Amino acid sequence: MASLPSASCCYRGVKHDGAAKGTLSRVGDFEVYTVQPEDSAPEKGILILTDVIGHKFINVQLIADQLAANGYVVIIPELFDGDPIPLNRPGDFDIVAWRDGKYHPQGRAHVPENIDPIVNASVEELRTKYGCKTIGAIGYCFGAKYVVRHLGPDIGKLDVGFIAHPSWVAEEELRAIKGPLAISAAETDVIFPAEKRHESEVILKETGVPYQISLFSGVSHGFAVRGDPNVRSERYAKESTFFHTLQWFGEYL
Repeated sequence: MASLPSASCCYRGVKHDGAAKGTLSRVGDFEVYTVQPEDSAPEKGILILTDVIGHKFINVQLIADQLAANGYVVIIPELFDGDPIPLNRPGDFDIVAWRDGKYHPQGRAHVPENIDPIVNASVEELRTKYGCKTIGAIGYCFGAKYVVRHLGPDIGKLDVGFIAHPSWVAEEELRAIKGPLAISAAETDVIFPAEKRHESEVILKETGVPYQISLFSGVSHGFAVRGDPNVRSERYAKESTFFHTLQWFGEYL
């Protein structure tokens, strides 16, 4: 794998302060958070594919709001069919079993068979309802796998990708990408450790697409969404990742 399976670090972190500006609605049988620029009709859309905490997490909604303030229409789809993992969930919890559907009331697994259609429908919503001519996607942790998958030729409807502290990404998925991809990584990350970063760099070079890998010291897995703004290194890495996102989409989207 280009990055390893999720672990408890994938739902640990700090909740941020703020009030979301977007709205919740439905696309088919799943919910989405949507936010648009206030004074323009954008032709570029961004799809945010979340970590395991899901689309109602204020931290990721605030990121979407900031992207909209920079001229993009942004959609965050519900990926987990009412089964996200609460922030800092206590007790004995098996995140791999969660992925396989153990905790879902109907045993619904959080795997490509169930998530790919959500991504496809969200992309279609951006293209048809909002008139987006080009679409980028951001994937945090769990969501990174699906950004990579949908940059590929068989599934791909995305033009540009950006991922932070990825998990579950398969080597063959990364090799198949056909669009520019940037990665934001943490110095301390058991899911995306140094050897996986280096392997990913070799693979990205072989794809021939534009790529960039940024590594931040003093932070751990989850910093781009769940970092503590009161810790200087975490605040810097989180803010730098956001500005890098804007630069990446500004250049390639």
